[in-house]
Amino acid sequence: MKKHSPIQHQSPWKEYKDWKKSGQAPPWQGGFEHFSKAHIDQRRKMGWRFAGVLLFLGIPILILGVVLGLVIGGNQELLGSKDLRRLMFCSIPFLVPIIGMLIGSLGIRRWVNPLADVMSAAESLSEGDFSVRVVEKGDREFLKLAQSFNHMAEELEHAQLQRRNMTADVAHELRTPLHILQGNLEGALDGVYEASPDYFRSMLEETRLLQRLVEDLQTLSMAESGTLDFHFQKLSVTELLEDVITSFSGRAEEAGIQLLKEVPDDKEGMTVEGDWHRLDQVIGNLVANALRYTPEGGQIRLDAIREGDSILVAIQDSGEGIPEEDLPFVFDRFWKGDKSRSRASGGSGLGLAIARQLVTAHGGAISVESQEGEGTTFTVRLPAE
Repeated sequence: MKKHSPIQHQSPWKEYKDWKKSGQAPPWQGGFEHFSKAHIDQRRKMGWRFAGVLLFLGIPILILGVVLGLVIGGNQELLGSKDLRRLMFCSIPFLVPIIGMLIGSLGIRRWVNPLADVMSAAESLSEGDFSVRVVEKGDREFLKLAQSFNHMAEELEHAQLQRRNMTADVAHELRTPLHILQGNLEGALDGVYEASPDYFRSMLEETRLLQRLVEDLQTLSMAESGTLDFHFQKLSVTELLEDVITSFSGRAEEAGIQLLKEVPDDKEGMTVEGDWHRLDQVIGNLVANALRYTPEGGQIRLDAIREGDSILVAIQDSGEGIPEEDLPFVFDRFWKGDKSRSRASGGSGLGLAIARQLVTAHGGAISVESQEGEGTTFTVRLPAE
């Protein structure tokens, strides 16, 4: 007689496979995650990308078809040398852009830091701090940028200093003749001064100085703002110099100074497009300035030559010269080499500043060279016709 065991035991794996073939969900679904071979293979394939692979396998405990538990086991596989090489090889596509970004960030920092310094300095400059400067370092482009910025800051600082001094200079120039006029008039009223022709002539001279100063200020202001009227025409530089010499020959003779000129005979080759009155004013200011600082027995020489597409006019004196430290300020408003003598001869301190503006308006340039004890040379360069 065949005996049957009340409890039939079936292999869990076989029961699991039977359920998989039948397509029915196992009784433990929803409570436990089942692991198929495909899952295990997939995880194994992914495993070499990481430092280690941890595999989990769950086996159900079945009694009479009822799941009483689940045995879960784990197995960690360490990477071998082959897997490690794979890891290094597959890391290259990720490491290259990271390294590139690091190198790029270092390069960008080299560009950003100097640019940030310039931007910070520019902000300070816009707030009125004209003493700010940037360190001149870095690549060629940033070095050039820093040098240009510092040059601009220096020019602005110098212009600001000029603006600050201009009001005081104008007040000083106006105060002196006004005080003289006021004192003379009060003295006449008090009976201190006799109302003689010489007395009135002295006051008339002071009013002329005031008028000249006001006119020079107006001319300079209009020239700087571009509102000064010019009447351009073709003119001969030779004839212009002859006219200036004729105008100043009397004053030069009285001062015991020789007034000489040397210009080419070819008047056609010495022509420019300019305003006769304004250029006459420029050369006249330079000659008057030379007469002011040339001692008796000295000489003033006017030379004109053509050099390529330009005509050069030089006014050279044998005066006392200008100190080297004063040369950068010669064309500034109210600059005077000798304030006492300048006032005695009627100088307003604006003649050279006006001359520079008028020459610039003609598309030219003016420069100065001087040595103390040897004299001074002013050179005017104008575009030739």
